Order: sequence, then C-alpha cells, then structure tokens
Amino acid sequence: MNKKSIIILAAGAGTRMKSQLPKVLHKISGKPMLYYSIKEALKLSDDITVVLYHQFEKVKAEIEKYFKNINFVIQDHKNFPGTGGAVMGITPKYEKVLVLNGDMPLIQASELEKFDIDATIVMSVLKLQSADGYGRVIIENGNVKKIVEQKDASSEELKITTANAGIYQFDTKFLLENLSKLDNNNAQKEYYITDLVEMAISQGKVLKPLIVNEENFKGVNSKVELADAEVIHQNRIKKEFMKAGVIFRLPDTIYIEEGVEIEGESIIENGVSILGNSKIINSHIKTNSVVENSIVENSDVGPMARIRPDSKIVSTHIGNFVETKKAILTGVKAGHLSYLGDCVIDEGTNIGCGTITCNYDGVNKHQTIIGKNVFVGSDTQFVAPVTIEDDVLIGAGTTVTGNVKKGELYLTRAKTKTIDGYFYKHFAKKTNEKK
Repeated sequence: MNKKSIIILAAGAGTRMKSQLPKVLHKISGKPMLYYSIKEALKLSDDITVVLYHQFEKVKAEIEKYFKNINFVIQDHKNFPGTGGAVMGITPKYEKVLVLNGDMPLIQASELEKFDIDATIVMSVLKLQSADGYGRVIIENGNVKKIVEQKDASSEELKITTANAGIYQFDTKFLLENLSKLDNNNAQKEYYITDLVEMAISQGKVLKPLIVNEENFKGVNSKVELADAEVIHQNRIKKEFMKAGVIFRLPDTIYIEEGVEIEGESIIENGVSILGNSKIINSHIKTNSVVENSIVENSDVGPMARIRPDSKIVSTHIGNFVETKKAILTGVKAGHLSYLGDCVIDEGTNIGCGTITCNYDGVNKHQTIIGKNVFVGSDTQFVAPVTIEDDVLIGAGTTVTGNVKKGELYLTRAKTKTIDGYFYKHFAKKTNEKK
C-alpha cells in the first residue's frame, strides 16, 4: 500500500441531477457513486477522508453501510465554498495527498497509481477534441504552466483542448502551507483548488501533467451522464465474468450489480437481472429472470422467474413464472406458476402448478416445511405454519391447514355433485324470464 493520504470531495448538491437525492448517492450498478471512489482509494491508502456538506448526515449514513474507518469532515461551505475550501482544515497522515472527486465512479486504482511522480503537484490532464465544460491546462516543456476554469477563461484560452480532469496529487507540506493563501476573487466567489497551481508556479515548484484515460475520469453531473457511466461500468463487470468463463447471451441486455458472484459453467440469458450480493454457481439463469440477494447453485431458473432475497436454490429446477422468497430448495422441481415464500423444501419433491405457500397472516410471516419425495398436486395452498413429512402425496386443489405425516395422502376436495340436464333447465329459466 502506497504511503499517501487521499481526500475525496463529495460536498456538492449536484443541482444538474434534478433530484432531492445527493448526487454522490445516485447509484451505478447497485451502489452509490461515492462507493466506487472509496473502494478504489482503499486499495492505495489507509488514510481516507471524505468531505461532505449537502445532506451530509444522509450521505455519511449510507456510506457507513459499506465502509468502516473512513474519516468524514463537514466543509465550512458558508465561509469557504469551492474545491479549495473543501480541503481546508484536513491534516493528511502522509507526505503525499491525492485529491479525488466523489462523482467519478469509473475511477480505478491502477490509474491512480500513476500519480506517483516526483513533483510538488501532479495533475490529471485529458487530451480532447473539444474541452467544452472543462478547466483548461497550459503545458510547456512537459510542465504545467497555467490552469484556468472555463467560467474564468479568455476567448483564446477557451480554444485550448488540453483539459483538467480534476484529480491532483500534492506534497502535503506544500498543500498545508498554501491553503490559507487562497482567495475567492473570481466570478463564482469560490476558493479554487486549482489556484494552488498558480502558487506552485510562482514559487518555482515542479508541476507535472499526467495524461489519463477519459473513460476512467468521467464525471457524472446529470442523469444522462449517470446512465452513460452505468453502461461503461456494466460492460466492465460482464467482461470480467466472461473472461472467467461465464456465458452471457446478448450481454447488452443483462444487468449485473456490483457485488454479484458468478462461478463455474454458468449461463446467463438475455434480459436477466442479478442483484445485490447474489451468487450463481454452475447454473443456468434463463431469459428475463431476476435473482436478488440469493444463492443459485447447480440449478436452472426461468425463463421469467423471480428469486427474491434470502433464497437458496440448490440442484433445483425453477420454471417460468415461479417466485421464491426466503426459500431453501434442495433437489426440487417447481415447473411453473407458483409462489414459494418462507419455506424449506427437500430433495425429490415436486411442486405442482399454481402452488402457494400462504406465509403471511397480515401481521407475521410463517414457515412451510416440506420433506423429501413429496408430490404436491396443482393449485395447492399451504397455510403456514405447516410441516409436511417425507413421502407425502398432496391432492390437486388442496388447502393444507395442518401438519401431514409420512406416507399420507392429504386432500380437501368437496364431494362431486352432478345434476342431470341442469344446463337446459338453467338456460330455459333465463329465457322465460326475458319474455
């Protein structure tokens, strides 16, 4: 691990997102944008500081779900707005400090390692066809000579296509000595971290540009950019799985969240969503199915099935329009049109079409336990809590309201009744009434 401190700027409101949700909490592949900056930073440093301001309590609470031992500071936005104000009052642990942005979810530690250059300031630079929307960077003889924000740039400076990518590495000593010298004499009345570049130049310090990959340093400031970034992130996730041997059918139609694991000879068909911390092992997930926070092992699921949270599906066939929730199924066949919630079902059991575990009484959830080699007829309802022992036959159309012993047949059909010629009598009556 490199001996550097990292500061992540995440104080902004993100007004261009047109949302009440703080910008850095908008999700990409199931995790907040800020999650990714912290995740990559932790690969390089054990001294991470996140600067917050807008809805700081909400942001802090969300990020603490994923990370511990992160330093949070609240920017004095009223007195010291801007990127320069954001890093004031922080004392980094190490001699170098890398300043990142919380709205760059595509950043990678491998790119950040390249900042290890001997210079007072190393700043990220993009070579673009058009630098519109970016601060401009003037480079001479391999050194940075000037940087200017677009809002403050002259007409000539706006023609420059070498752009500031917004990430910097500073000598900590230089940063701490010069932050107090920043002023807000600019169009936005903010304290710019970029003004430290001018200070370093005037002091004769060495400033080096680092040409970086535009994709990795893509900032997100709108819902359009959020969607664009998620496409890139999704492609990265699926590419790594395919390299490891997973088959994706029409991968552009598949959605895989950060944290999902897929192992072995697995096939993921078009339209599938795999969410949360799901784990797929040697399994076939068929078209338009959803798996959420569940384990699927040596099984096939779908098409158009839904595996809801806390399910564990092992050596099982789940067919079309079957939904599970908090279900543990081992060696089971559930071919179609069933709801299996809060249940444990053992090997050799067949679940007929239209079967429902009635697990909710309006106040509490209850469990259904079904043993081995149970044959469940179509249109069966298990009114939980019930336990069905091994080797049981449940007749079609049955409502199970009590426990069933091993070897029993259980059915609750009404006795069949027929009335000869009733069809003709019924409709003749209707005809006479109309007359």
